[in-house]
Amino acid sequence: MVAIEPAHLVGTGGAIGAVCRHYLAGAVQRETFPLGTFTVNVVGSFVLGLLTFAGVAGDAALLVGVGACGSFTTFSSFSVGTVRLWEDGYVALAVLNAVGTLVCALAAIGLAYGLTQVV
Repeated sequence: MVAIEPAHLVGTGGAIGAVCRHYLAGAVQRETFPLGTFTVNVVGSFVLGLLTFAGVAGDAALLVGVGACGSFTTFSSFSVGTVRLWEDGYVALAVLNAVGTLVCALAAIGLAYGLTQVV
């Protein structure tokens, strides 16, 4: 069996995650609120939580966890979107985005944990 270089696994997963992010975020994005970024961060947190709590390791963790989930989720877009809301005068939406993203991402991880304990 030929070993695949870790960088190739991460890169391949990254390409898959980036394309998935593009399509999902674009499908749900709203003009005023960065719903696309919010959605990919919560979904990505759930998927990474599932992988982690299910004990996925090795090549699969590199491909899906580091690569796909790493490029699917985005802290930088979340940060910029939050600051833009604030600067545009949507202070309540900026706070909702910041707090809501954190709370929902943590809830998604909790849900992933619960599902792995049941299965």
